[in-house]
Amino acid sequence: MAPGPITLVIHGGAGTIKRENMTPEREKAYHDALQQALEAGYSVLDNGGRSVDAVIAAIKIMEDSPLFNAGKGAVFTHDGKNELDASIMDGSNLMAGAVAGVTTIKNPIKAAYAVMTKSEHVMLIGKGAEKFAEEQGLEIVNPSYFFDSLRYEQLQNALKKDTSKTAALIDPYTKDKKFGTVGAVALDQFGNIAAATSTGGMTNKKYGRVGDAPIIGAGTYANNKSCGVSSTGWGEYFIRLSVAHDIAAMMEYGGLSLEQAADGVVMKKLPALGGDGGIVALDRQGNIAMTFSSAGMYRGYIRKKGEGKTFIYKDDQ
Repeated sequence: MAPGPITLVIHGGAGTIKRENMTPEREKAYHDALQQALEAGYSVLDNGGRSVDAVIAAIKIMEDSPLFNAGKGAVFTHDGKNELDASIMDGSNLMAGAVAGVTTIKNPIKAAYAVMTKSEHVMLIGKGAEKFAEEQGLEIVNPSYFFDSLRYEQLQNALKKDTSKTAALIDPYTKDKKFGTVGAVALDQFGNIAAATSTGGMTNKKYGRVGDAPIIGAGTYANNKSCGVSSTGWGEYFIRLSVAHDIAAMMEYGGLSLEQAADGVVMKKLPALGGDGGIVALDRQGNIAMTFSSAGMYRGYIRKKGEGKTFIYKDDQ
């Protein structure tokens, strides 16, 4: 079948995001930031660019915004550091790249792309990933660049309640539980799909914890034969279920539609295991899924210039 129109779908995290906990000003800020990310990514597609470049452009906007738990807005670890993860995958050739536990790379998504295109590896971590990024000429910053006072306050609150799992997930902007990861999936004029994800992980995380975002098949997956997926949620559950790949596999081997596959994994398998969160996904015909089992998910899509649509709550249409 001929590929569908150029399309971009994004997310900025899923969780217990409710209207009563959001001020009108903060709500507008999220919509504006999502719209800016959509426009940046779509501009690449509209000018004949590739899907891999479009997802990078969209994610870079969100990494540079303190509103999202990625890049500039990354949450703090138990030791008071910001450790960042990111991944990207090209559905045309199944090439992929990822970085994990980095602290000095301004835009981890660019580092993930460099791993994919400039090395023989798929994932680099920590100091090695940072050295590689520097060698590739990527922008390196002092770790203090990622410091955000509200995120730091979030850590202090979590440390006071270190025995509580939920305390680690209280977001300072919504005063509620939130899983903040950003992601994007794009379909370009050549019929190629790409997916990418970036995160600061989980507040108060310890022992070098890595979630699903940089893991190909869990947080990110793309294959022209099925779909592209970017995940957001409780990473341990997404890893155990290989959520992103499972959705693609249900389409490729089971003949399910994108919507059926996404619902089967996110609304059934994930809650059955005890996890929650969501995904954005896109198939080669341009069909979109923005499926989540949590109360809300920052999300949006665009198919025509100037007509991007953004959403926050479950009942947003």
